[in-house]
Amino acid sequence: MPHTTAFARNQWYVAAHAHEVGRELLGRTVLGEPLVLYRTEGDGTAIALHDRCVHRRYPLSEAPTRLDGDRIVCGYHGFTYDTTGTCVYVPGQKRVPRTARVASYPVAERDSLVWVWIGDPALADPDTVPRARHLDSPGWVTVRGMEPVDCDYGLLVDNLLDLSHETYLHGGYIGTPEVAETPITTEVDEGAGIVRVGRHMADAECPPFYARSTGLGGRISRRQDIEYHAPCLYLLHSRIAPAGADGDDSRAFRTEITYAITPSADGKVYDFWAVSRDWATDDTEVTEFLRSNNHTVVMQDVDALNLLQRSLGAERAGHQELSINIDTGGLAARRILARLAEEGDKPAERVS
Repeated sequence: MPHTTAFARNQWYVAAHAHEVGRELLGRTVLGEPLVLYRTEGDGTAIALHDRCVHRRYPLSEAPTRLDGDRIVCGYHGFTYDTTGTCVYVPGQKRVPRTARVASYPVAERDSLVWVWIGDPALADPDTVPRARHLDSPGWVTVRGMEPVDCDYGLLVDNLLDLSHETYLHGGYIGTPEVAETPITTEVDEGAGIVRVGRHMADAECPPFYARSTGLGGRISRRQDIEYHAPCLYLLHSRIAPAGADGDDSRAFRTEITYAITPSADGKVYDFWAVSRDWATDDTEVTEFLRSNNHTVVMQDVDALNLLQRSLGAERAGHQELSINIDTGGLAARRILARLAEEGDKPAERVS
């Protein structure tokens, strides 16, 4: 695999969980662009501006930079910007230079995620943001977090589209022998930029992640249905039930596992994660268990991907990668990501 996956700029990317953006200035880097995010005082609209003052490039997300109403006051020399990025005050003179402005980026807030558009603003259509409605739907409880990873974002896409690694990397948490042993089905919608990978296990061991949270014992029927919306959103529709009760919804437990895969810069990616459930919604012990357990799983991925990136960086020239059946989804995703990057100014068609 190439060490660097090209960025598709004219696409929506998650910059933050909604709860992370408030009246405190938040710095994030998306596709190599430093951003500062905050909410307006009145209606709480999320704002994303370029995170560098035009004067001496001081980061606007860093103290002592502050908000004055909805305006950002640079903590270095006091240059002040409104929500459009226009500079409205400079120190020591009344005239504000015409070029004194920072870029503002289109923002769309959907399903408790804050999405930003780094490319041509004229192409930013909020209706094309892929949806993950379970993240803030009534009747669902969600735990979430974010971990930065020092790897090419294509490696994280690969990781999530091939769940056979659960057996080995996440044994004792979500992995059992059946995950690696069960063949996958793959469907690819090239035009919409969607890859679907399914793994259905009729008689499987119940991993601790589900055994301890649901109370199920013995063998289970387990379904893992992945839906990847390139470049950013990954949905894992998980369903478990007692073995032999696959068609009985009254005995099934549905869990929605969401990842937003946002390239920060070359060799760096944000791994936004969330686990949502519509069962035991009032059980705080289950909530905390799923939060802690899934964070451990995410950190196992982080450690493995950081190591893999370093290993690839030291690889000899001419090394040939080997791919097998379990890589079908990941290879399809690579093709789609390459196409989106090449098309540049053409956003992918989305299916809501």
